[in-house]
Amino acid sequence: MRILELNFERSWRGGERQTLYSMQGFKDSGIHVELLCRKGYPMETKARAHGFKVRSFSNVFGALFYLIFKGRRYDVLHAQTSHILTYCILAKPFSRAKILFTRRVDFVPHGRMTLLKYKLTDKIVAISHAIKNIIEKFGAANVSLISSASVSKQLNTERAKRILKDHHIPEGMHIIGTTAAIVQHKDPLTMVEAIRDLAAIRRDFVFLHFGMGNLEEQVKEKIAAYGLNDVYRLMGFHENVEDMFSVMDVFAMSSEQEGLGSSVLDAFMYKVPVVSTDAGGLSDLVDGGRAIACGIGQHEMLAAGMNTLLDKPEVREKIIKRAYDYTCTKHSLQHITREYMHLLQEMNRGIAVVPEEGRAATSGV
Repeated sequence: MRILELNFERSWRGGERQTLYSMQGFKDSGIHVELLCRKGYPMETKARAHGFKVRSFSNVFGALFYLIFKGRRYDVLHAQTSHILTYCILAKPFSRAKILFTRRVDFVPHGRMTLLKYKLTDKIVAISHAIKNIIEKFGAANVSLISSASVSKQLNTERAKRILKDHHIPEGMHIIGTTAAIVQHKDPLTMVEAIRDLAAIRRDFVFLHFGMGNLEEQVKEKIAAYGLNDVYRLMGFHENVEDMFSVMDVFAMSSEQEGLGSSVLDAFMYKVPVVSTDAGGLSDLVDGGRAIACGIGQHEMLAAGMNTLLDKPEVREKIIKRAYDYTCTKHSLQHITREYMHLLQEMNRGIAVVPEEGRAATSGV
């Protein structure tokens, strides 16, 4: 079996990281996998750095022509975004490949053309129950549930400490953090309200917000208006932001919409206790006592949850253990890859899902 992964995004966010995880999982299972992506962006650079064959193009027309003229090289086209799925569908009469689409966002789709596109897709994967429910209500009938993988790496604690020092964060302060774009569906203004509530109770913490977005000025204004400049720090974009989990006492999320919440999975994996809304796919993660779950927009609940995790070590340890065990069991790369392999076998009965030149050695991403 030959798989072409497709992700044409310019950014490097959770979906792009999961694309690379998918590729590594298939490779470790002995499957021939290549990548089609946008030329000159992080997806290409990182895939090449991990030894994958990459087909990169400057625009979608180059990608479409490749699918039309070279698509028959592959048994499966695995689209990782709705945008690139469109071009897989347009090329389907020429490529003859089966099309697999993984949907990672919980926005409600619209339009007859989108529904037609979904109906022409051989299999759709939803990464959470929330997404599965949305697209089934929309009219898609071929939907499977396979979540996201969490892959740990060695964290650079010294680098994290340098970042704290560079931002003049006093030693001995509790570190609460989030990694979230400063955009509406992440609801950063509710997070500012929550930190204001927490700061009214205690001042032995600093909140670090890693991310950028179009609401940044509004957030800055509210932080200043509440006198929180010493407490709520906007950290911007940082490479390898996962290193900060090594110094965090609590991880918090205020999203009002979320496909799944891969940063929450990261916190679980790195044994940082989580307080989060239960928006969208986050409910799959925070249920079962794996985090302190809060309602959407409930800043008082977020603040109370953060305060509890700072004050009650017995609660922290129970939450950390449940979350870590769950992540290792249900979100390991091996587990997620097995689920995809079963789906591929169902899609391609008669095509051997076996190594071409022997099983590849397992390696980290």
